[in-house]
Amino acid sequence: MRILLLNQTFYPDVVSTAQHAADLAADLAAAGHEVTVVASRRAYDSPSHLFPAKESLHNLNILRVPSTALGKSALWRRAVDFSSFLVALMVRLAFLPPFDVVVAMTSPPLIAVVAALFVRVKGGALISWIMDLNPDEAIAAGALRQNSILASSLSRLLRFSLSTSSGVVVLDRFMRDRVEAKGVPASHIALLPPWAHSSAVHYNPHGRDRFRALHGLTGKFVVMYSGNHSPCHPLDTILRAAHAMRAEPDLAFVFVGGGSEFRKVVDFAALHSLNNVLCLPYQPLQTLADSLSAADLHLVVMGDPFVGVVHPCKIYNILAIGSPCLYIGPFPSHITEIAASLPPSTISCASHGDVSSVMDHIRRAAILGPRRCPANADLAQQFTSSSVVTRMISVIEDAGQLAGQRLPAAAVLS
Repeated sequence: MRILLLNQTFYPDVVSTAQHAADLAADLAAAGHEVTVVASRRAYDSPSHLFPAKESLHNLNILRVPSTALGKSALWRRAVDFSSFLVALMVRLAFLPPFDVVVAMTSPPLIAVVAALFVRVKGGALISWIMDLNPDEAIAAGALRQNSILASSLSRLLRFSLSTSSGVVVLDRFMRDRVEAKGVPASHIALLPPWAHSSAVHYNPHGRDRFRALHGLTGKFVVMYSGNHSPCHPLDTILRAAHAMRAEPDLAFVFVGGGSEFRKVVDFAALHSLNNVLCLPYQPLQTLADSLSAADLHLVVMGDPFVGVVHPCKIYNILAIGSPCLYIGPFPSHITEIAASLPPSTISCASHGDVSSVMDHIRRAAILGPRRCPANADLAQQFTSSSVVTRMISVIEDAGQLAGQRLPAAAVLS
């Protein structure tokens, strides 16, 4: 089967969607399918770094298109970068042959619309793999007025891509409910959470010690936020807690990753001279186990308006590491449902703005000291790549066999 995968980022980029796209593409190729990937030449968090325009890797045909690199300091700059990528993508697709299945992710927004136009013209089945839901995300973030002409136009484009799709893959039940509300029948939706990067992520005690020694964290109780820093994951509450706990010498707050809000964390720490805050860039996949193992308490953060709009996929790597976790966000959510299935104190929960509660959770965790949570690791087995990717491939293969018809039933993993 000929399969086309579309996403802004792809291996060797280190952001989450690039890693998930690479896992899926590699397993599709291993299953005997002919896989082509079209992505951006620019690294997501280092746009000056260019990847090769064309390469073959692990039986994958990877094509990368150019785009502008104005950066993330203003919304209009991001919009221009997104638009330039989408235009280059459309030009590249015009010269490609038909595919049996096109899998479109959601970075950048509207990429599924381009994919829908492609299958309308050239045929094949479209799978919309929704990692985040736009324009809902832009509206929730306050970047777009809900009743504006632009929001209405973007919503119509989203419905067009959904109606063209032979199947829609969502990440949790809250996202499924939003997609159903847009007119997609439940029977056409596959609920498959993103998987942990099982081949690379595991608890590594030697890597833990190495990472902590390298960054001056030996002997510290490390509270870590690792991943994309975006308006969807507001860090104000944890930063205020770090500021309030600046005189507690055994605590260290480590922020690893990138994104539009990363600079704000760096600036906040500098403004308040916080020696207990350390900011580091995205870590390569081959050392991700080291950095994640270095934490004594992981953070998962979700903004109040974003339930069902974005998905806290970092939780699966945290479960795989087997570390305790502190969730700051709304109730109910996918994380609170996971927390309810685990023993108390493995995942603690707090609301945005409740700094004193966050501080209490951190101090209680510090008293318990570095520890593993076997129940977390057991639950993580439900979210391994070997389990979830297999089901994702079945969804794709079913769509190809039905030649553009709707999927018969959702593959649900709860």
